[in-house]
Amino acid sequence: MSSVVAQGVAAGRGWSIRTAVWAIVFVVAAAAPLLTPNAFHLHLAVLVCLNVIIVSGLALISRTGQLSFGHGAFVAIGAYAAVLLGTKAGWPFWLAAIAAVLCAALVALALGWVILRLRGVYFVLVTFAFAELVRLVLLEWPGVTGGANGISGIAPASLFGYAFDTKERFYVLALVVAASCIGMLYRISRTPAGHAFDAICENAALAEASGLNVHRLQVKAYVIGSGVAGLGGVLLAHYVGFVSPESFNTALSVAVIVMLVIGGRESVWGPLVGAVLLTPLPELFRGAVQTQHIFYGIALILILRLLPGGLVQLPSAVSRLWKRAVP
Repeated sequence: MSSVVAQGVAAGRGWSIRTAVWAIVFVVAAAAPLLTPNAFHLHLAVLVCLNVIIVSGLALISRTGQLSFGHGAFVAIGAYAAVLLGTKAGWPFWLAAIAAVLCAALVALALGWVILRLRGVYFVLVTFAFAELVRLVLLEWPGVTGGANGISGIAPASLFGYAFDTKERFYVLALVVAASCIGMLYRISRTPAGHAFDAICENAALAEASGLNVHRLQVKAYVIGSGVAGLGGVLLAHYVGFVSPESFNTALSVAVIVMLVIGGRESVWGPLVGAVLLTPLPELFRGAVQTQHIFYGIALILILRLLPGGLVQLPSAVSRLWKRAVP
């Protein structure tokens, strides 16, 4: 009995040490952009945080076995709803942001209730068509959305009189929201609803036979994930200060999917890993514009071949190789 207790205490200490180490690494990595004298590096850090938020929403949808090809549409809905409510209706940022998230979630509820009975390529095609429909509506409604010219001069985000009008201030805001999204994914993964999501992803028919309401749970994940995407759109619009329909084209949805798949769609940390690694890549390949998609394709093929679960599997894969190499 005493040996079991001792092992439990040792395991608890090991877990505490590991948690403390990762916490220190996270704090140092999060603080690094604030300490750099290069404003462009800080800009990339803000974009990483915004991508973490958007990809987190798709990760939640993916936990139920569906991979939306129209995730960028909800980013656009959130962005335009917040901007229009703020500029035309004069709503404060926080109220416009809440309304925009609810707007994205309600659209997802109406759409998801209909299309989430589809499976595989049919679901992908419908979400792709929906994304294009949203883009065309924004493009052909110039009296409200500004059409192809978009909306410029968007005021910085502000909360209770405090304006996030510098890159440093906005980075702190985006970092807090991104960390909250990762925390939300972690919390959901530990709840009965999260286990139900995983069961549906593993085998929807078996989950249905076990008494789970697969359709309702998928709609729930779709609504929450799309609302999170809308929140990412709100922050993106107020950071860039400009929105247009082309800001939310198919390339955005594809980029979000690639980040999730390369990071690891089955892991809580997948959105973080994917966003951290892939957000700066366009800048690294800026000198090879004509061939950067080839590099992306090669990287994606190699990762999916060697690490089917994404880059979050890399530490465990290295550990297994090390154990094989060192007897």
